[in-house]
Amino acid sequence: MNLKDKYPELINSIKENEGFAGSPYNDSLGIPTIGYGTKLPISTKEGELLLNNRLARKIAKLHYSEPVVDKLPEPIRVVLYEMAYQLGVSGVLKFKNMFEALKDRDYIRMIAEMKNSKWYRQTPNRVNKLIDKIESFMNDN
Repeated sequence: MNLKDKYPELINSIKENEGFAGSPYNDSLGIPTIGYGTKLPISTKEGELLLNNRLARKIAKLHYSEPVVDKLPEPIRVVLYEMAYQLGVSGVLKFKNMFEALKDRDYIRMIAEMKNSKWYRQTPNRVNKLIDKIESFMNDN
């Protein structure tokens, strides 16, 4: 149920009275808080809501910013979506040579460009998992 539709006045009142903070702060009792009075830590379900919301926005922005993404096979797009979640869309768009490789459907070059990055040096385990997904796709096709 979308409470905003059912109780718009309630939602607006809470928003007005709590105020919004995009970064954690200590409330009047010293409790770490974020958003509209949400006490930290958050639950797994709340974390999943944030993940889904942010991922949806990043996917839309990636498709808007780099049209080749629309034409790629789903497993390759999923790798790019995870990159966008971790690095931000602006971070992924810096992989200009990787996107040139993708325009040619050159997934081996895509992998080489992923490995030839500061990102790979910082998070090699995560990048290698994504590379495994690309290689699995290549082996299946």
